[in-house]
Amino acid sequence: MNILNIAAYRFVALSELAQLRAALKTRSAQLRLRGTILIAEEGINLVLAGAAADIETFVDELRMDTRFAPIEIKRSWSAAQPFKRLLVKIKPEIVTMRRPEINPVAAPAPRLAPLELKRWLDEGREITLLDTRNQFEVEMGSFRNALELGLKSFSDFARATPALPQEMKDRPVVTFCTGGIRCEKAAPWLISQGFREVYQLDGGILNYFEQCGGAHFRGACFVFDERVALDAALRETGAVTSSGSAHEPG
Repeated sequence: MNILNIAAYRFVALSELAQLRAALKTRSAQLRLRGTILIAEEGINLVLAGAAADIETFVDELRMDTRFAPIEIKRSWSAAQPFKRLLVKIKPEIVTMRRPEINPVAAPAPRLAPLELKRWLDEGREITLLDTRNQFEVEMGSFRNALELGLKSFSDFARATPALPQEMKDRPVVTFCTGGIRCEKAAPWLISQGFREVYQLDGGILNYFEQCGGAHFRGACFVFDERVALDAALRETGAVTSSGSAHEPG
């Protein structure tokens, strides 16, 4: 297990995207990293893999830019390089929702720590767990008794939410996804639609696995590379799907 995999994102106002893309692409290539980096005016979203020393050099240098200094990094290991190439792209959004009125920097939803969520579930507290991921991801694994919307793409999330039971608006809702980025937009959207108490699981399923293991979770968590899915110990499962490596991080 000598390949270090990282996933990270940060919503922060960015400018001069072409120059930033060129710098990130050049340095990533110099360090022999593979994966995908997405940048947009709203921030950065990345999944990368490489030798541990090269990955940590990239992270240290990225954090030297004050815009990215607070970025949170999720780490896992694999025996082989899970990406075929390096892609660095400029996009309209780092996670596509097509709702420009939702600004996670200006109006974020409250975060719920994984250990707190586990405590709530241990206690049997009356909450609604809402899976904001795509249907094929849900089918690979999710929290027990979680609701899902049958999404083909996260860009459909806002159009799908009117189908949620109206009584959900009056009880706590905890949104979750793989690493947290989709919930940065999903949770504020729900609040804007009249849901009174909405949280986002801090760091998503991967952070929950790291802190809580597999408690209250069934199956594995799909990841957007050739490992396909990770179990609660953040080990690749060997699961097979036709959906894997074609997707961007999210």
